[in-house]
Amino acid sequence: MQHQMFVDGVWISALSGATTVASSPATGEQLGTVPDGDREDARAAISAARRATIGWARLSAFERAALLHRVADVIESRRDDLARTLTLDQGKPLRAEAYDEVDELVTYWRMAAEDGKRLGGLLPNSASTGKRALLVRRPRGVVGVITPWNWPYTMPAELIAPALASGNTVVWTPAPSTAVSAVALAQCVAEADLPPGVLNLVTGPGPVVGDEIARHPGTDAVAFIGSTATGRSVAGAAAGKATLLEMGGNGPLVVLADADLDRAVEGALQACFLCAGQSCTAGERLLVHHAVRDDFAERLARAVTDHVRLGDPLDDATTMGPLNNAGVAAKMDEHVADAVRRGASALTGGARATGFATDLYWPATVLTGVPADAAAATEETFGPIAPIVAISGLEEAVELTNASRYGLLAAVYTADLSTGLAFADAVRTGWVNINESTNYWESHLPFGGRSGSDSGLGRVGGAHPMEAFTELQTVIIG
Repeated sequence: MQHQMFVDGVWISALSGATTVASSPATGEQLGTVPDGDREDARAAISAARRATIGWARLSAFERAALLHRVADVIESRRDDLARTLTLDQGKPLRAEAYDEVDELVTYWRMAAEDGKRLGGLLPNSASTGKRALLVRRPRGVVGVITPWNWPYTMPAELIAPALASGNTVVWTPAPSTAVSAVALAQCVAEADLPPGVLNLVTGPGPVVGDEIARHPGTDAVAFIGSTATGRSVAGAAAGKATLLEMGGNGPLVVLADADLDRAVEGALQACFLCAGQSCTAGERLLVHHAVRDDFAERLARAVTDHVRLGDPLDDATTMGPLNNAGVAAKMDEHVADAVRRGASALTGGARATGFATDLYWPATVLTGVPADAAAATEETFGPIAPIVAISGLEEAVELTNASRYGLLAAVYTADLSTGLAFADAVRTGWVNINESTNYWESHLPFGGRSGSDSGLGRVGGAHPMEAFTELQTVIIG
């Protein structure tokens, strides 16, 4: 199938005619060709978005909300096709994860529609008698959106939908490895019949298309979700513009001596193996009190054996599919080998699986005896790994958490609420879960990294992106 880009309300090929073959990480089969856009394609999309700004901004919030709800209606009608496309394109298990992401996609569009209706200004007092001051929220104009491959539906939606709801137009470029899913989402927007130029999709390499969208003077704000290295590049290109950056994480899952170990194991399964560990909120390291470390490790290994089913993601029994691309699989190879070389032991997994359609299948891997400074415990592995690091208690847990250059999310398991709150007070992360997995979040709540970390700037979730996508205009009435 020859997929196309969506610009100014029309499906088009790249101006150069170049294409890239999209392949499934799950089956290895070709999913068709995707346009290999370049800077000229990005500029054409920005021009289309710029032309659409005035008309879109002049619609009432309720009119825009009705159109966003229409997008959600189309998504619901295409639920089966969208889920299957996601499984083939990204690798998520169809029943265990893909349908859930499609359902969450609907939530983001409907939530943004309603949040846009409630987006208001202020009526502060004027210093002059007889005058009135109004503070009015105005859309910035054209928002450039750059998104990753691990949640190729919901992560674009948590940026695009609030941008549109608050009166902006959008130019979007997705990660190339899940461009087929991006086209499927854009088809839903096209079917909902939003005005031409309101949403524009340009596929192509990030260093080309994404860079042009970030630095072009025609974009007024830039929103990015992805790795820290790429986020820094985007921030540099977008210098001087409003930016929203949600970047990497190495969030620890801390298990203290008084924790409910069964509950902590359940949380670790979700933290380490959801989306095959390819999540910025994954439990990239498990900091476990030495008094319960061995017991916890044995319980987690048994739980992996009993509950994690690596396999064909189209099989209903599968709970974990392949990794999305060769780069992340190679990083798993490196981090596991480094940990084992430095004295860690693999209780489960430990090497790539064989006998599958591609070589991207990595089994759920539990490592114990991992040094605190090993790559698996300090870097973002982004794979199905549970590296267990022994700690002496709360103080060391806080010390190791704050020693990381990341500051996105942390979790702690303890029977003492005051200890959990003390942990939350002390760690420099944007989100803290107490007795809950690192991969637990709620879509309406603000999510992002703490200042000074490599985890980003600003907040996604609910109406919070609208803080970046709008600006206050002061109006004085004499």
